[in-house]
Amino acid sequence: MAEQGGDVEQRFQQAVSFKTRGNACYSEHRWREAMSMYHRALLQLRSLDPHLIDPLCGLGPASVSLTPQQLETLQSLQADCYNNLAACLLQPPHPRYERVYECSLQVLKLQPHNVKALYRAGVSSYHLCDYTTAHSYLTQAASKQPKDANIRQYIQLTDAALSVSREKEKQKYQGMFGK
Repeated sequence: MAEQGGDVEQRFQQAVSFKTRGNACYSEHRWREAMSMYHRALLQLRSLDPHLIDPLCGLGPASVSLTPQQLETLQSLQADCYNNLAACLLQPPHPRYERVYECSLQVLKLQPHNVKALYRAGVSSYHLCDYTTAHSYLTQAASKQPKDANIRQYIQLTDAALSVSREKEKQKYQGMFGK
């Protein structure tokens, strides 16, 4: 069992190392390299996740049991890496909003009140034209950081898009029933 504990700590250390390297790449605007490091960190953490199905006997590492503190560390690192991945994915001129949304949802599963994840889920939903969902996420983020200018800006954009959408819907139905 002591060997298993050492292996767990080694995997945590490796994940933290990848995350730290990813953060350095991010700060140097090397988005692809940063994403690669966050992915590698998540792979290390995945091998520790007790919520994943146990591998078939003899195929892959045996599942590990984590202390409550280790489980908290695991979830915190996973949330950080997914959040950082989402930040990287927003950087290109044409972000992949579907992927940003997926990463944000992963964070929100682990940390339902994470403001950055709520904001990014809202931004990605807005760009995917799901204005109702965007509004929900953005208002949750605003309730936690009411003075954040970026959150307020996207709420205004979302409200405007919702208004236009409702007006189109209203006109569509007026045409159907107005005769």
